[in-house]
Amino acid sequence: MHPALSIVLFTTSSGTGFALLLLLGLGAPLGLLPASPGFAFTGLAAGVLLAVAGLVSSAFHLGRPERAFRAFSQWRSSWLSREGVFAVLTFMPLSVFGIGWVFFGVTRGFVGLCGILAAGLAAATIYCTGMIYASLKPIRQWHNGWVVPGYLALGMMGGLLVLDFLVRLWVPRGPVLATLTLAVVLVAWWIKEGYWRFIDTTSARSTVASATTIQNAGTAPPRSSSPAPKIRPRMRLPGI
Repeated sequence: MHPALSIVLFTTSSGTGFALLLLLGLGAPLGLLPASPGFAFTGLAAGVLLAVAGLVSSAFHLGRPERAFRAFSQWRSSWLSREGVFAVLTFMPLSVFGIGWVFFGVTRGFVGLCGILAAGLAAATIYCTGMIYASLKPIRQWHNGWVVPGYLALGMMGGLLVLDFLVRLWVPRGPVLATLTLAVVLVAWWIKEGYWRFIDTTSARSTVASATTIQNAGTAPPRSSSPAPKIRPRMRLPGI
């Protein structure tokens, strides 16, 4: 498979960005991250930029990008629409959390609850993004039980790597975060290896006929062995 560059950017940037926002929304209210407003601004800005870059790249992949807003109306049946809805909802409590943390240095109380809510919505956004691909039944490489866990693990891996880098700019040592990051990297590696092993050792369940609901798709009708009957021209009598 050779996915478009916009899809590669969408899956990596969006997953890393929302995972970073998830970690910030949980870590700051629990007192696990530096309380510095500078760290807060840098971390939140990095998460928002990565998430928005991924969402914008996905819009350019659409056939009619100017109609991307219409996808929000299909949230009852479309995982793509649900992903967009949860993404927008994430930024609402995240705004309150970011203002309270960056400008007032507050990460507890109502501001902390907004951070935790934003973290939950960010997790839902990542899950919906994975389900966009896992719900495509005709594509065996996507429609399997490894895709969503793999996407969640890779997103968390990217978010933790960025967070670990940012924390080291304010705190020289962070053994707990470094250990957690390494553990998630190993888990993501194991899931990816399992995914590759699965697609290498299984065959597609769907065929051209089952995917298109057309029986005998791709096969020509049997050729008859009997010669075609000769058609005699009809004689027209004079005057008729």
